[in-house]
Amino acid sequence: MDEPTTRQQRFEHGWEVLSSVDGEAGERVIDSLSGVAPELVHQIVAWGYGEIYARPGLSPRDRQLMTLGMLTALGDTHTELEVHIGAALTVGLTPEEVIEALLHSVLYCGFPRAINAVGIAKKVFAERGVAP
Repeated sequence: MDEPTTRQQRFEHGWEVLSSVDGEAGERVIDSLSGVAPELVHQIVAWGYGEIYARPGLSPRDRQLMTLGMLTALGDTHTELEVHIGAALTVGLTPEEVIEALLHSVLYCGFPRAINAVGIAKKVFAERGVAP
């Protein structure tokens, strides 16, 4: 694909990347924001996914590992963590690898945030019918 140049092309490119990484969960987040903050939706899709997630320097799998760690560290990111745990599974991480990443976060984020993240992972695993 040629480099997207128009605002609409950047959005469409980002939407392709978002769909391949986050699937329906990402689309639900975007839909929930579109009526109230359409510019935020555009920036998430066109810039966040079309520019950042689409960069060649890291694989989608590695990006999701990083995202899980950062969202766990931030805390109070339950919705985003749920979406990105699902995305991690979509791009090839196993449930065991997700749990290992969250266990590793205890060192830097503390037990409360890691425990919360594991609780969210448990919910996502149940919805997808997978288990570590």
